[in-house]
Amino acid sequence: MKPKIALITGSAKGLGRMTALHLADQGFDIAINYVHSRTEALELEQIIQTKGVRCTAVQADISKQQDIEKLVSQVELKLGGVDIMVNNAGPFIRERKLFADYAPVEIHAMLNGNLVGTMLLDHLVLPHMRRQRWGRIIHFGFGHAAEGRAWPHRAVYAAAKVGLVSFTKTLAVEEALSGITVNMICPGDIRGDNKEKTIAEVRGMEDHETPRGRPGSGEDIARVIAYLCEDSSDFITGNIMDISGGLDPIRPSIL
Repeated sequence: MKPKIALITGSAKGLGRMTALHLADQGFDIAINYVHSRTEALELEQIIQTKGVRCTAVQADISKQQDIEKLVSQVELKLGGVDIMVNNAGPFIRERKLFADYAPVEIHAMLNGNLVGTMLLDHLVLPHMRRQRWGRIIHFGFGHAAEGRAWPHRAVYAAAKVGLVSFTKTLAVEEALSGITVNMICPGDIRGDNKEKTIAEVRGMEDHETPRGRPGSGEDIARVIAYLCEDSSDFITGNIMDISGGLDPIRPSIL
């Protein structure tokens, strides 16, 4: 059978990189996407190719429609139609500030990068998935996004991701008969190098902010995505899945 092709946005580093490696280990051909991290993307491309699968790296900013169209066309040209769309990329302003203090350009960038760009990417890959009556679409959110609660100092990011929650559920219903599943992954506060570590590598560490007691790892996220991509996972769709060790980013637990 022809190997399935997975496009992972923002995959030169971090959670996207770990997801790309994990899916390559499952035998999927991989399309890496990056904006500025060209060196890391090309290094990852070579690593994945040694696993015996095809891989290509494409530069594109998913907050720009022209780049999105180029990204999908380049992947189709080099590998073929996208079977698995992992929407990992999305800008995040770590500085905590009130909505009134955002510049209009920041508002547009956050909405385009986290919501509009994701919707446009899905729109472009759907025709191929529909034709073959098989597809996997995965969005990224934040812990408890499905509850649509207030998140002070994160107004624009939260609004974009909560909008994506509704879109995830709607698209899942609309495309179910086409054999396409649509789900959202909501990682916990996985920081720094831990995004590219395995579960074994973080198991001995302590994290007093997370109820589970250990920090999250890239593998925690990647293994769930790989599971959702299995043929037999076709009954799992429209779900918003918190993978956070019990952490609530908005209202932390008091242990």
